[in-house]
Amino acid sequence: MKLQVVDNLIIKIHKNRMLLGAEAALMVCAKINYLLTQQDYVNVIFAAAPSQNEFLDAIVESSTVDWRRVNAFHMDEYIELPEKDTHSFASFLNSKIFNLLPFHSVNYINGNASDIGAECKRYTKLLAQFPPDIVCLGIGENGHLAFNDPHVAYFNDQSMVKMVKLDAACRQQQVNDGCFAELSSVPAYALTLTIPALMAGKYIYCVVPGKNKANAVYNTLYCDIIEEYPSTILRKHPNAVLFLDKSSSSFI
Repeated sequence: MKLQVVDNLIIKIHKNRMLLGAEAALMVCAKINYLLTQQDYVNVIFAAAPSQNEFLDAIVESSTVDWRRVNAFHMDEYIELPEKDTHSFASFLNSKIFNLLPFHSVNYINGNASDIGAECKRYTKLLAQFPPDIVCLGIGENGHLAFNDPHVAYFNDQSMVKMVKLDAACRQQQVNDGCFAELSSVPAYALTLTIPALMAGKYIYCVVPGKNKANAVYNTLYCDIIEEYPSTILRKHPNAVLFLDKSSSSFI
């Protein structure tokens, strides 16, 4: 494992995805256990993407955490998918972690809400009631965090949850990841936590394996901290760790 630091961001580079996921899970579980010595419950936001598979598998395998004292939160969700569609991020997280651990609560963004504005307000109120202690996320091929693609990523966003139109690169990534068979099947709109909502987490653990992310990782670490490269904002967080593998770190 190699260690680097860029601004405030700690970067840990592993040989492969399995080792990356295992250490990220170990660090997250250790932080949850530490926080549980200071407070009754811990609030954790999880991302849904194939890049998180090894990390989530290792989280589930850990027997060190009292998950009954952890509140789990959903980071983003498509709009326009039928209820219980297996392509939804809720379905992904249910199968990978939410249905496998005895969380105190599991909280979802409803992409099928009849009133999207009201749903954004509801989830915003929930996040205010249960401020995030830990945010577990990835970085998109276009540098997005959650669904904050470059054209809708605002470091000083006044919203905590909002509806966004996904850019072409983001939608193509869903095909590249094998989540959808073709671009036309990928929803055009989604609900997402904003950059300020993600950065509000006390601790951020960012899991980014794979060769398709190498360019985004380079931009994250070496481009100016500007909204054109949303993930660069991670370098300003006081407690953020970026986990890479040999492939995703190949340009740095």
